[in-house]
Amino acid sequence: METLRKKGLAILGSTGSIGCQALDVVRAHPGEFEVEVLSAQNNAPLLIRQAIEFQPNAVVIGNESLYQKVREALDPHPIKVFAGKNALKEISEFEGIDMVLTAMVGVAGLEPTIAAINAGKQIALANKETLVVAGSLITRLAREKGVNIYPVDSEHSAIFQCLAGEFQNPIEKIYLTASGGPFRGKKRDFLETVKKEEALKHPNWDMGCKITIDSATMMNKGLEVIEAKWLFGLKPQQIKVIVHPQSIIHSLVQFTDGSIKAQMGLPDMKLPILYALSYPHRLKTEFPRFDFMDFPQLTFEAPDTDSFPNLNLAYQAMEKGGNMPCILNAANEVAVAAFLKDKVGFLQMSDVIAGCMQKIDYLNEPNLQDFLNTDAETRKLAGALINDLKY
Repeated sequence: METLRKKGLAILGSTGSIGCQALDVVRAHPGEFEVEVLSAQNNAPLLIRQAIEFQPNAVVIGNESLYQKVREALDPHPIKVFAGKNALKEISEFEGIDMVLTAMVGVAGLEPTIAAINAGKQIALANKETLVVAGSLITRLAREKGVNIYPVDSEHSAIFQCLAGEFQNPIEKIYLTASGGPFRGKKRDFLETVKKEEALKHPNWDMGCKITIDSATMMNKGLEVIEAKWLFGLKPQQIKVIVHPQSIIHSLVQFTDGSIKAQMGLPDMKLPILYALSYPHRLKTEFPRFDFMDFPQLTFEAPDTDSFPNLNLAYQAMEKGGNMPCILNAANEVAVAAFLKDKVGFLQMSDVIAGCMQKIDYLNEPNLQDFLNTDAETRKLAGALINDLKY
């Protein structure tokens, strides 16, 4: 009987929340996956520990000033060490890589994802900003190169799973579920004074700081709405958001006959990661199982876009298209970073994003360089707007 070769993985952003959980998946299924490449931006100590454990072909440290530290630590091992932005793009061409998991945070994942698609590698996409910023470019390139993009976000994985066996059937609409975050039910007067420590206490999911703040502001759901448009070829009016505090139903698909499919399970990112890495197979796991008796009530409510305007801003950006989602994303990244440093208030983040969407020049059909220029210009303006607030 022929032994199947292990699937070679490049995990870009291996020291972040998704990257670490992906390595948990690999540990649980050592016969299925081979780690070929690991990368991190700044967390050299963890990258070194991961490399020593998994013995990849190569590692990339984004921060070039940390290259010497990583190289010396890994010198006793047969592991190539590279550094810098260009290395992150070139690494995808390695022959042993079958799939690239892009788990980097923010727009930093855009160019490495493009490089991986150009190299013909399958993509497990945890970096939603890639499709938010340049969805038209990415989806067109993936079609041209015959590359599949497997979603890792729990909501998009849920939609993908609901569509299994249904690809010939038109979608009427999809429902992306949202937990509501730590401030569900709170109004603007309360949100005026909240601090990062409160915003980082997500009720259901274990995520990195940036995504957790995005969840608290509902921007995470807004970015997911835009990502869903490109992943599933949908129109804005086909994508609905519903608040589901228990986070058991991860998303739903409604078909043109009126029937609805939902994907359910306990909130654990390792499950959608595993599904993306192992598709079309479902590998046996020891994950905790959902029990209906533990959740006798599953509840749903409409999102409060008055208190959390970021969701509406994302819909506006999606409707406008062009470089507007890129503006939205760049302004949000700057605003969240400022909030985490206590330089801007919780509600002021939305003001900064709206200001950038009004002031940055709109481009209807941007190319990659236009996206990169828009990103840089927006970051500069967002920083200026934050300084003007004098928070």
